Amino acid sequence: MPNQPLLRFGLIADPQYADLDPNTVLDRHFRASLGKLAEAIATFEGEDLSFVMTLGDLVDRGIEHFEAPLSIYRRSRHECLFLPGNHDFLVDPEHLDSVHALLGMPAPYYSFVRGGIRFVVIDGCEESLFATMPGSDANAQASARLAGLKAKGAINAMEWNAGISQRQFTWIAGQLEAARALGQPVIAMGHFPLYPHSDHALWDAEALADLFSSAPHVIAYLCGHYHAGGVARAGKCWFLNLRGMVDTQRQNAFSLIGLHEDRIEVRGFGREESRVLPR
Repeated sequence: MPNQPLLRFGLIADPQYADLDPNTVLDRHFRASLGKLAEAIATFEGEDLSFVMTLGDLVDRGIEHFEAPLSIYRRSRHECLFLPGNHDFLVDPEHLDSVHALLGMPAPYYSFVRGGIRFVVIDGCEESLFATMPGSDANAQASARLAGLKAKGAINAMEWNAGISQRQFTWIAGQLEAARALGQPVIAMGHFPLYPHSDHALWDAEALADLFSSAPHVIAYLCGHYHAGGVARAGKCWFLNLRGMVDTQRQNAFSLIGLHEDRIEVRGFGREESRVLPR
């Protein structure tokens, strides 16, 4: 039946909680995110959902700030999944290796299947200045990548963006091929936008956007990072960028996603828009 969703799930992006005074220039209200998270989780409790996904930047900075928002997610009857954003790695160097475990992730990038849909979770922070140990080979490699992008005049050559390895790109392509062979539609999720290209985009945005848009069974890529949000389409793939929860003092931003045979329904709350995206 076209009116019956194949599955539904909740989406949150960029709570960026911290026990810090607001950044009035960016209109980010870090302490207020706890109340907004509580509202979102309470709203989700009244819905039949397969899971709740948070698309990065659970905290603004500091390992000490993870517990307060995570304690709110633990109230939920739903499975709460996470992927990290750049702010989640703004911790002391000795805690960098703890971030994925704190978020309960099985691996930095992974996939799972629900309702016949394959979800591919990307680690957009893999090659970065912030998620690699200062002085390490990985940090030097990320620094060299960024310098190369700056030399080319790339608009996304920013220290608060990041990239993925060739190994991860190959893994993602393999996930798409495995899903195609099994007749599974794919939804990919990451922190950084891919399309349209912008100063907030993943360092590898164009290659990954081309990969997704050239595979007709990839129906959506969901992300945060760019707090103003937006939506675009390339090929049959929708690129949906959720708005940041941390922005504004009182207005919330989160979504319920309903996947149907012929459409994706986005039910937005607060500043997040409601949309119907045809498949």
